Amino acid sequence: MTARERREQLLSVGRALFAEKGFEGTSVEEIAARADVSKPVVYEHFGGKEGMYAVIVDREVQALLGALSGALEQRAHPRQLVERAALALLGYIEDSPDGFRILARDSPVAQSTGTFSSLLGDVANQVEGLLVGQFAKRGLDTTVVPFYSQMLVGMVALTGQHWAEVREPEKQVVAAHLVNLAWNGLHMLDRRPTLPDE
Repeated sequence: MTARERREQLLSVGRALFAEKGFEGTSVEEIAARADVSKPVVYEHFGGKEGMYAVIVDREVQALLGALSGALEQRAHPRQLVERAALALLGYIEDSPDGFRILARDSPVAQSTGTFSSLLGDVANQVEGLLVGQFAKRGLDTTVVPFYSQMLVGMVALTGQHWAEVREPEKQVVAAHLVNLAWNGLHMLDRRPTLPDE
């Protein structure tokens, strides 16, 4: 194998192990054994499991962020944007279950960047930009948009985490229910929501 091929093989093996056992449960010895190489080969390419994990997480973050950003960047009706974002996340989970398992876990080596929560923060910022215009058009208070963007992204993300485990119903059905709640909830927002007096 060339050095590049060996690196990709190691990443593939590491990705499967990290998805299966998590960061803490995976050892360099295990990665080397499964790749049929010696431990020094792993260290030579990545400096250890932390370096390998960082590369894997970065690739997964880029893949998921690319899918979600692509769904949100297109000009469309806001409801279609919610649909596209829900389908993009569920599609990523369906196509890359190991990658999603890795991202959905917190790790000690990916503190402020490269975690699922930091990725969701980036997506929430994009959603915030989209919501500001919609809130302004409807005469709603735009100062609360950051909360609404976090709520929407959180709702989709938590639903995605649950669906990653159960895988039913099919993703179009789950997306339809997400859109139903998100869109109908946004569509009927009160201008000045309050809680009832107790």
